[in-house]
Amino acid sequence: MKIVLAPDSFKGSLTAAEVCTAMAEGIRRFLPDAEIVSVPMADGGEGTVQSLVDATGGHAVTESVSGPLGEPVDARFGILGDRVTAVIEMAAASGLPLVPQDRRDPSKTTTYGTGELIETALDHGCRTIIVGIGGSATTDAGAGMAQALGAKLLAGDGNELVCGCSGGGLAQLASIDLSGLDPRIADTTFRVACDVDNPLYGEQGAAYVYGPQKGADAKMVEQLDAALRNFSKVVERDLKTAVAEIPGAGAAGGLGAGLVAFCGARLEPGVDIVLEAIDLLGKAEAADLIVTGEGAIDYQTAFGKAPSGAVRVAEQIGCPNIVIAGGVDLDANRLHKEGFGPLFSICNTAMTLQEAMEPQMARKLLALAAEEAVRCFCLRW
Repeated sequence: MKIVLAPDSFKGSLTAAEVCTAMAEGIRRFLPDAEIVSVPMADGGEGTVQSLVDATGGHAVTESVSGPLGEPVDARFGILGDRVTAVIEMAAASGLPLVPQDRRDPSKTTTYGTGELIETALDHGCRTIIVGIGGSATTDAGAGMAQALGAKLLAGDGNELVCGCSGGGLAQLASIDLSGLDPRIADTTFRVACDVDNPLYGEQGAAYVYGPQKGADAKMVEQLDAALRNFSKVVERDLKTAVAEIPGAGAAGGLGAGLVAFCGARLEPGVDIVLEAIDLLGKAEAADLIVTGEGAIDYQTAFGKAPSGAVRVAEQIGCPNIVIAGGVDLDANRLHKEGFGPLFSICNTAMTLQEAMEPQMARKLLALAAEEAVRCFCLRW
């Protein structure tokens, strides 16, 4: 019997690779001769670097870069097993958790460090770069990133805007000069894991929807929105690229728009990028069962979360699937209409969330749940 394990991480507890190991341990107690193929999953958000590195036999690189406020941070990205594809989580360099609560101000934060990570990936010979753009502290439309890559952002007097341009600085942007942009960008494919469809500005744009959670008050939101409008106008005139209405342009404080404008990026559902990068369809060929899961399962899991990708692959090859989670919401049975198989929770006795998430306990619970789930599956034979 061939069983493919394709779970996401159990966030705050186990990586996707550790989940695979625990599941495999339990299954082998019942089926010691089973062929088990472990394919750690992700959905383009937190944990994507680790999952793709693990799934492809790649390695991680840590680089000191500028954080959201310009202070140095150690940021990690991955180089996949093909040695020419990098995966970057922008939050590692420009994420909200890197800014103390009392210093959160999206008019001052920058994506410069994300640009430095891209530059480092280019230096390592990568010519496909996957960027996950969730969890940002910024509303600079990727302007800081562009500066790190060699773009010149100019004010009306012809002087360059301060290095590490922030969301507030975009109000002063008058022209863009790409003559110094790293020439390797033109020969590099940028794929952006983006699961929102917000435009760059307006009531559903980056400033109004996401600005408050990054520390912006009502007045600052208006100022940031106006600055993003100005950025869009200059980009359309100087770069001949209309970014304002692209679905996802407003993601990560407008970084979606910036990656399109400066890097020619494609914005795609994160789980689709992951499925292709790890070749789950190829690895699941001739599988008898696919086991997937994540920390918490509810009806929203069907819409772009990692298990939805594994279930889609199972449907493509005509293979049953089982879903194992830390917790299963009361509305989760609606997932069966979306192709999801039986749902199992690892919590088989009274315990607190903290107890269930303790890594050693989580491994034991996962192994037991996987063993029992596969025992149930085998009743059909």
